[in-house]
Amino acid sequence: QVQVVESGGGLAQPGGSLRLSCAASGSIFSISVMGWYRQAPGKQRELVATISSGDNTNYADSVKGRFTISRANAKNTVYLQMNSLKPEDTAVYYCKTVANLRYIYWGQGTQVTVSS
Repeated sequence: QVQVVESGGGLAQPGGSLRLSCAASGSIFSISVMGWYRQAPGKQRELVATISSGDNTNYADSVKGRFTISRANAKNTVYLQMNSLKPEDTAVYYCKTVANLRYIYWGQGTQVTVSS
C-alpha cells in the first residue's frame, strides 16, 4: 500500500507565491516519476510539472518560468514552488507518483486559489 499526501495549498494574491509539498510513503521500492497535475472547475485535469528520478523535469507551457518542481529522493517527496501566481492558476492540485516500476498513485488534492 502506498499513500500520497499533498500539503501547502491555500489562498494567494495575484503575483504571490505558494509552495506545495507531496510525500509518498508505504511499500515503496522505487519511484520513477513524481509530478503535479491540476484541475479547475469544469475543466479536465492537466499536467503542471513532472520530475524523474534522474531529475529530468517537464513543465506545461503555461507555468514555465513561474513554477519550479524539485524532489528530495531520500524522502520520496516532491515540491512545487509557484511564483507570479495568476488567477488562472486556481485549481485543485494533485500529486501523482509512479512507484515500484509501474504503479500509479494519486493524492487527494489540495486547493490553490489565486484572487485579490
